[in-house]
Amino acid sequence: MTNMPRRSESTVRDGQEDGSSVDLEKRRESALDIDQEKTIGLSGAGDAQSRGDGDITSAAQSSHGGLPRTKSLRLSKSKSHRSYGGEDGYTCFNEDDSSPNISSGGTADEPFLVSWEGGDADPMNPRSMTNARRWAITLIVSASSLCVTCTSSLYTSTYGQLIDEFHTSRLVCTLGLSLFVAGLGTGPMVLSPLSEVDHPKTAPVGRSLRVPTDGMQFFGRRPIYICSFTFFLIFMIPCALARNVQTMLIARFLDGLAGSAFLSVAGGTVGDMFAKHELSAPMMVYTASPFVGPEIGPLLGGFIVENTTWRWCFYLLIIWSGLQLALIVLFVPETYHPVLLRNKAIRLREETGNPAHWAPIERMSRSITKTVLWSCIRPFQLLFFEPMCLSLCILSAVLLGILYLFFGAFPLVFQNNHGFTIAQTGISFMGLFVGMLLGITTDPLIWAPMRSRLVAKLEAQGGEPGGSEPEYRLPSTIAGAALVPVALFGFAWTTFPQVHWIVPIIFSAIFGTGVIWCYSGIFTFLVECYPLYAASALAANSFARSYFAAAFPLFGVQMYNNLGYQWATTVLAFLALAMAPFPYLFYRWGPRLRGNSRFASA
Repeated sequence: MTNMPRRSESTVRDGQEDGSSVDLEKRRESALDIDQEKTIGLSGAGDAQSRGDGDITSAAQSSHGGLPRTKSLRLSKSKSHRSYGGEDGYTCFNEDDSSPNISSGGTADEPFLVSWEGGDADPMNPRSMTNARRWAITLIVSASSLCVTCTSSLYTSTYGQLIDEFHTSRLVCTLGLSLFVAGLGTGPMVLSPLSEVDHPKTAPVGRSLRVPTDGMQFFGRRPIYICSFTFFLIFMIPCALARNVQTMLIARFLDGLAGSAFLSVAGGTVGDMFAKHELSAPMMVYTASPFVGPEIGPLLGGFIVENTTWRWCFYLLIIWSGLQLALIVLFVPETYHPVLLRNKAIRLREETGNPAHWAPIERMSRSITKTVLWSCIRPFQLLFFEPMCLSLCILSAVLLGILYLFFGAFPLVFQNNHGFTIAQTGISFMGLFVGMLLGITTDPLIWAPMRSRLVAKLEAQGGEPGGSEPEYRLPSTIAGAALVPVALFGFAWTTFPQVHWIVPIIFSAIFGTGVIWCYSGIFTFLVECYPLYAASALAANSFARSYFAAAFPLFGVQMYNNLGYQWATTVLAFLALAMAPFPYLFYRWGPRLRGNSRFASA
């Protein structure tokens, strides 16, 4: 665990007030404002996505010597930006073998600094758990994430019965889907920073006064899991018992808000428990869950609604959520490394009677108001002032918007053209499901080796061993952005009654693969391109994706009815085609754009 740099109040700056903030020394001065950025990262498919936002301390140390911002410095800094996490979620600090304090009880300068003794072999380190237990926890967390995302789309199967029972329109019923997804996008902007802080506590006497008495401490992951899923379960109950559409809509938004808190934390648990060389398989399992969940929803909902009432869709979700909550309470421990080190420091102070033992997290101090304020402002700064962030966020938002629009389009295409029942329409989403799984499994087989070749080529040209560039994450996005319009054009012009129904489903599978390839590159590119502001970049992406996904279903059915199935999908294909060149442009000219950026690594 690296030590947090000492800073006086006079050196605290926001780090983006003017263009001079691009130099590393200025970023070191703004480190207090961006402490929260250290704890947020990204999950991706396999080892190619196991990197996150950076170690601010190492960046500050690199800048201390006044080194010029050369390519080698950029590569060195890129190498140090390691942490693990989940989609839009927290990560642990990277406790790898290169960390100087992991295997010792402190340093010569800080003999009472608490760290992992023996590295991953420390009994309190979650990486010392048995492999079976770590995998069990991974499966529980993944199933819980799948439950949250499945809840968004399972609701779409209830439209027909809701319209009859509540005497409302399809558009109003669709608001239940849009509000849930909007809650998923809104929650991390406000709730995520709150999950990092705790109440002030009184510092013990003695040398432990180095622990600030007004310091805000991390809650950790386990309390967020339990609180989030408890409220997720509670807000499901009024959905199941609703007697009017107003109750349904309000409960759906609150349910999405509660579920978003879980998703913002869950992925980091995988990185907490597995070292980098072990991370590929468990991260792939977790990554699949939030992407395939929306495709499973219509499949389950179709069979339920066809055989019973819409309320059983929510009864099933209540049972599922209750089971997941019980598994979380019983079997998922706290895994967040900084919190565990704090607990270890507390135990050592109690056992030894020496108040000098301290953990790095106990030296952090932050304002709740400022944390939430910057959490809400920075993502919009990146969207407004960073063309790379804006363009890639719009691309990912359009893709998710089209995916959620399909929840209204598929019933039109397959029920009207091919006479599918509700249950059979749910099965038609298996094309997307299979395509996304294919995209996830091929990512480490295709794109990770390609990135390794690019890194090796850079090394051969004199780069630092193991060094990389953010643009090396974009080949998958380039391929995915080209694949998506092809899939949409193919889907559009095979939606005729005389064309066998399997053909548009095959094109939907190709679309799903392209979407996953796009996301796998975009997420990791944003993290490596904006290492000091990775959390804000991912929050901006999540916000844009969620609100596009909330908006598209509201006009999708009308567009398909007015334009026809073929031309409606063609419009979507042209929209995706217009966004397709941007990943290649950033791959080609990304270094120049980053060099002129106020926020990106040079």
